[in-house]
Amino acid sequence: MTLGELQARLGVTIEPELLELALTHTSFSYENGNQPSNERLEFLGDSVLGFVVSAHITQTFTDLSEGELSRLKNAVVSAKALAPIAENLRLGDYLRLGVGEERTGGRSKPNLLADSFEAVLGAIYVSAGIEAATEFLRVQLFPLLADPTALLNASEPKTKLQELAAKLGLPNPEYTLTHDGPDHDRTFTASLLIKGRIFVGTARSKRDAETEAALAALSKLA
Repeated sequence: MTLGELQARLGVTIEPELLELALTHTSFSYENGNQPSNERLEFLGDSVLGFVVSAHITQTFTDLSEGELSRLKNAVVSAKALAPIAENLRLGDYLRLGVGEERTGGRSKPNLLADSFEAVLGAIYVSAGIEAATEFLRVQLFPLLADPTALLNASEPKTKLQELAAKLGLPNPEYTLTHDGPDHDRTFTASLLIKGRIFVGTARSKRDAETEAALAALSKLA
């Protein structure tokens, strides 16, 4: 395994030193005299990922609400989505890990793989610019958006809350809706009662208000 082989798999030319840095985990850095790690590239890659995905889904799925776009983005940029892509690219094989991280199976940890994907994306941006980073994501990530409805349903907070309520032996969540403001500028508020606690969500649409209420409940109950 060589970095050249990895670059061929990535489909982008990156300076070898920069690619090596993108694959250097903090555990390796700590155990080797605090050498630079991939944290800064990961930070950059996370920002590039968020921007490119946000721009793409906003331009592509013109019928989705702001709340739906937000949920779709969160589903696509999650560690759950990124880790399998990193695994398919075999990024784990090239990671520079500390002894302890190596011993505990760091090369196959989903969060670590997702972080390495973001770091590599950051390196692509530094090396070749936003167009190359966008093309890389078009090939590697955008196929996940082939069925946005399935992604939205899988990440739908109301569905998750309903499943959690059933698991806990609780009644199916019921939402109470109120609204405020004129017809052209209306704000909706959804509330639900679970285990004696009231959870509230506010948004410009009924659906998004209910989603916000469900998210509030999940943050406390899940």
